[in-house]
Amino acid sequence: MSILEGIKSNYSLFGPYGVLLTASSRLFKKPIEITVVAEGFSHPIYLRLRTTDISLFEEIILNSEYSFEPSLPPRLIIDAGANIGLTSIFYANKFPHAKIIAIEPEQSNFQMLKKNAAPYSNIFPTQGALWKEEATLNLSNPGTGNWGYQTQEQQEGEIVEGSVSGMSVDKLMEQYGYDYIDILKIDIEGSEKEVFETSISWIDKVGAIIVELHDHFKSGCSESVESATKDFGLKWRKGETTFFVKNENAPPRELQKISAATGSSSTVKGHNFRTKIVSAMS
Repeated sequence: MSILEGIKSNYSLFGPYGVLLTASSRLFKKPIEITVVAEGFSHPIYLRLRTTDISLFEEIILNSEYSFEPSLPPRLIIDAGANIGLTSIFYANKFPHAKIIAIEPEQSNFQMLKKNAAPYSNIFPTQGALWKEEATLNLSNPGTGNWGYQTQEQQEGEIVEGSVSGMSVDKLMEQYGYDYIDILKIDIEGSEKEVFETSISWIDKVGAIIVELHDHFKSGCSESVESATKDFGLKWRKGETTFFVKNENAPPRELQKISAATGSSSTVKGHNFRTKIVSAMS
């Protein structure tokens, strides 16, 4: 995003104060954390200016990228690649009786996740990375910003800057005492290839999968996911996100037809009356 685009985005989201804070952060090269209230959300949201937090806020909170209406209220939601927790708090407000397991590998993102999740008793932050099995993984940033951390299996004797525990879907279900996942949201920067290649033990225990595919990072991601979800009756796209849903978990037919035909959902763009910065801290 160019400087001009960034200014326009911040003005659209937060008004002149947001532009002033962003300029200050850029000038003094200091991170500024802001506290934002958004219409329809029961608690303030914490974001870091001049990071991917802002674009994710617009995508997830304002534009409802992960909005989904299952046929029955969900009991268990797994948010893999939770970043700072925006998807988790979106679902916590939408489905207040669901347990939400929010998984994030990177330390600074995880600290923000815990901060955003703190007011919600139904969000359970977990530091780690979704993987095909329990293993120690390397964690690296290929330069795509705070949302782009990637994982790969660590080799014996290998020394890396950062590592994280990998965890499998079925082990998570066992750990939290559930035998069914109503919504499995996955945005894990290419590791979906390995996760879905080894999904035979748990794929029948998931009602809906919401995934961002990363074939541009790792060849075979789409093929792996498509093969694993062949028995899911419904599929549609919304922005960069693909929904795979079993027939019994389908949303109302009207929404289903709209989503399939347009590949998008209705959105409400951010503006000064919808979001407001209530505090800032450097």
